Amino acid sequence: MRKGVATVAQLSSFDEIIDVRTPAEFAEDRIPGAINLPVLDNQQRIIVGTLYKQVSAFEARRVGGAMVAENIARHLAGHLADKPKNWRPLLYCWRGGMRSGSFVTWMRMVGWDACQLEGGYKTYRNHVIDGLNGLTSALRFVVLCGPTGSAKTRVLEALAARGAQVLDLEALAQHKGSVLGAIPGAEQPSQKAFETQLHHAMRGFDAGRPVFVEAESRKIGRIQLPEPLVLAMRAAPCAVLEASRDARLAFLVRDYAYLGDDVGALQARLERLKELQSKETISRWLSLAEAGALPQLFSELMELHYDPLYRRSQASHFSAFTSAPRFITEDLSAAGIARLAEDILATRLGERPGG
Repeated sequence: MRKGVATVAQLSSFDEIIDVRTPAEFAEDRIPGAINLPVLDNQQRIIVGTLYKQVSAFEARRVGGAMVAENIARHLAGHLADKPKNWRPLLYCWRGGMRSGSFVTWMRMVGWDACQLEGGYKTYRNHVIDGLNGLTSALRFVVLCGPTGSAKTRVLEALAARGAQVLDLEALAQHKGSVLGAIPGAEQPSQKAFETQLHHAMRGFDAGRPVFVEAESRKIGRIQLPEPLVLAMRAAPCAVLEASRDARLAFLVRDYAYLGDDVGALQARLERLKELQSKETISRWLSLAEAGALPQLFSELMELHYDPLYRRSQASHFSAFTSAPRFITEDLSAAGIARLAEDILATRLGERPGG
C-alpha cells in the first residue's frame, strides 16, 4: 500500500476519521464515528460543479482550489489546532480523489501522519453492501412474532438486558413499523445511513450465539430492509408472543399515548387506511381521535386492521411460525415482560446443540 493511503480494513487503526465531503453528503451517510470537516460546503460544490460543466475543468479547479484552501485553513485553525504531532487521522471524500487528497497533503506538510481512504466513501459503501450479505448468512436469527401490542420491542430490550444478542431494526430505522409507527421528533435516516448502521450493529455479533430480532415486513416506514436479511428472518426459528387482548390494549394505550398529543397527525395517519377500510370506519376513527378516545380507537384498530393483517401474514411469511413455541401472558407490565424474556431464553432457541 502506497504511503499516505489506507484501506477500509485499516479503519480502526486511526485516531480520527474525517469526512471532507459536503454537509449534505455527510448527512445522507458516513462511516460510523466520522466527523465532518468539509473542504467545500454545499453551495460551493454546486458552484464548482457548474463551472466544470459549463466553463472548463481548469476554471473549476482554479475557483474550487481557492475555496478548498480557505476551508482547510479554517479547519487547521479550528478543530485541528490542538492536535499533537503523533495524532493520526484518516480522511475520505466520495472516491478518494482531490478533496481528501488536498487536505491530506496539507496535513502531512504540517507533520501529521494523515492518510487518505483508498476509493473513498464509494469503496466503503460497497464494503457495507458486501458485508451485510456475508453477515446475514453467517448469523443465526430468532424472530419474535406476535400481533400488534404484544410488546415485542420491549421484550427485545429485556432480552438485551439479560445478555442476549439483539438486533433492534425499529430503533435503527427510527420507526415503529406500523401505520401509526412514526416517532414524534425523530426523522428516519436515509436508506444508506440505515444500512451503514445495520452493518455496524451486525459486525458486533458473535456468530456462535443467536441474534433475536422482531418480525418485520419488508419496509419499516420508508426504510427498505435488505432482501437477504428478510429471507434469513423468514427462514429462522420463531418465538411467538401470545398476550391477552386486554393486556395488549393496555400496553398500546401506554406505549402510544403520545399520539393523543397531535390529533391532526394522528388523523392523517388514519386516513392512509382509506383503501383498506370503509368510509364509515375511517370517519368513526377520525372522530375517536378528535375526542381523544385512544382506548376505543386502539381497540377497533386491533380488531379491524392489525389482527386480521397479522393472521394473514405471519404463517405465510415465517416458515417456522406454525411450529414455534408460544409464550402466553396476561401481563405486559415491566415485570411481565421480564418474565417473557426469561422464558424465551430458557428455551435456548437458535443455540447450537451442546452450546
